[in-house]
Amino acid sequence: MIFRLITAFLMLVAGAASAQDRRASHCIALANSAPGLEYVQLASFAEPLEDEYTVRIRYLDHAMFLIGTYGGLTAVTDYSGYLGQGGFTPDVATMNNAHGTHWTSYPDPDIPYVLQGWPDAEGNAAVHFLDLGEMLVRNVTTDNRRGMGSAGENGNSIFIFEVGGLCIGHMGHLHHEPSPAQYAAMGRLDVTMVAVDGGMTLDHASVVRVMQRLKSSIIIPMHWFGQLTLEQFIARMEEDFAIERTGDSQIDVSLRNLPSRPTVVVLEPRPISAQDLGAE
Repeated sequence: MIFRLITAFLMLVAGAASAQDRRASHCIALANSAPGLEYVQLASFAEPLEDEYTVRIRYLDHAMFLIGTYGGLTAVTDYSGYLGQGGFTPDVATMNNAHGTHWTSYPDPDIPYVLQGWPDAEGNAAVHFLDLGEMLVRNVTTDNRRGMGSAGENGNSIFIFEVGGLCIGHMGHLHHEPSPAQYAAMGRLDVTMVAVDGGMTLDHASVVRVMQRLKSSIIIPMHWFGQLTLEQFIARMEEDFAIERTGDSQIDVSLRNLPSRPTVVVLEPRPISAQDLGAE
C-alpha cells in the first residue's frame, strides 16, 4: 500500500514538472482575439520567431504542414516521405493511411517520433499523448470509409498540437462529422487545417457545418485537388467567415493576432528548399 502511494506521488510530481515546461493548454477555452489579423510572411522558415508564444505554420503539399516553435521543435502532418530539398528532418511526423499521399512505409529513420494515426496490427486504435515540453501532440480518432487500403473504424486521426498557448488541429482524412464525444475530446481549436476536396473526404456542406461548430479563429484549406475545388469551398464559407489570401505558403500565428472573426486563410503549398533552411 505504501509503495503504491509513493509511486502515485512520484508520477504526479513528474507530470507536474512536465506541465510546467509546456505552455498551458487553451483547447478548452476561447482564445483572446484582437481585431484584425497581422501575418508575417517570410522567405525562410529558419528565420527566428518573435517570441515563445508565436508558432509558424508552413503548407508543404496536399495535407502536409510544417509546424515550428520558438525553441526550434518541428512537426510535419500527414507525412508522406518527401518534404523538399535540403535534408530537413522534423522532430515529429504524424501519418494517416487513407491513401499513399498521407503516409509512408519508409519514414526517415532520423525522425525521433513517427506517430501512426490508424489502428495497430491487433486492431487497437491509435492513442498518442506526446509531451515534448514546448509542444504536446495528441490525437482523436475518427472512422474512415474502407477502400484504397485504409482502415475503417478509427482509421483516421485528428492530430492536435498544443504549442505557444495555441491549439492547432489537423483534421486528417475526415470522412464523417465528429460525434459530440469527439468534439469534446478535441476541445477548442484556434487553428484548423481541413480537407476541402468535397468528395474523397467530407462534402463541402458537411465541412462547413464542422467549421461552424468548431468556431476556430483560423481555418486553412488543404487537400483541394485544384483551384476550382478550392473556390467552391470558399464560396460556401464566405457568408459566415472572412477570407484572407496571403499569396504565401506560411504564416506566424499567436494569441495576440488571432482574428476577431473566424477567417479562412488560403496558403499556397510549397515544399522545403535550401533557402527555407537558411542556406545561401
